[in-house]
Amino acid sequence: MKKLVLLIIVIFSSCLEKDKFNPELKSELSSILIRDQGFRELFNGNITEKRKSELLKLLEISETDFLENERDIFRKNDSLNLIKIEKIINKYGYPGKSLVGEPENETAWFVIQHSGKIADYFPIIEKAGQKGELDLVKVAMMKDRLLMNLGEEQLYGSQGKRIFLVWPPMKQTDSKVIIWPIKNPATVNTLRQQIGFKNTVEEYAQSLGIDYKPYTLSEVNQMNSAK
Repeated sequence: MKKLVLLIIVIFSSCLEKDKFNPELKSELSSILIRDQGFRELFNGNITEKRKSELLKLLEISETDFLENERDIFRKNDSLNLIKIEKIINKYGYPGKSLVGEPENETAWFVIQHSGKIADYFPIIEKAGQKGELDLVKVAMMKDRLLMNLGEEQLYGSQGKRIFLVWPPMKQTDSKVIIWPIKNPATVNTLRQQIGFKNTVEEYAQSLGIDYKPYTLSEVNQMNSAK
């Protein structure tokens, strides 16, 4: 009997939690998230034929159109997503966990992270993290990308970048992907753990297929021929 009462309470609490979300906004953000991640999954190409067919159908494009115009389609999708997210933020502020639940609370983060407007929106992202509306790991990742875009050292080691050793590149060995320089590489794993990352910077680099080395900004600038 006690178990039944407890189950009823859990179900009732879950229903109340869902009721306080904005269903229309949640649905819109879900659609935007699918397009943001779906096009990237297609673009990266490391998927089965079955998954490719599913994504093409979901994104309502033909394989021929994607193969012939993938970069243009990719950029257009990101641009349209950003326009939608900017309108949502202007109306609601950051659409976080208490407004739309999870994982839709990450949609605006993904779209901004993939845009050229990180500097404009990072203060809003940071505040959302402080209020518990967004995972602090996501905030840390955007902070790192902002610093990298500014040509500064990142804090958490979450960002990799392709460096062109020869410009223009003619073969695969003319470039390499590195973990962007970290401000305090000796203590970065402690910082990562404190903020909520589940792996070390070495493990993270390995998951990306990167041979980790703690480069300095000076070393990267000397290596980089695409200036």
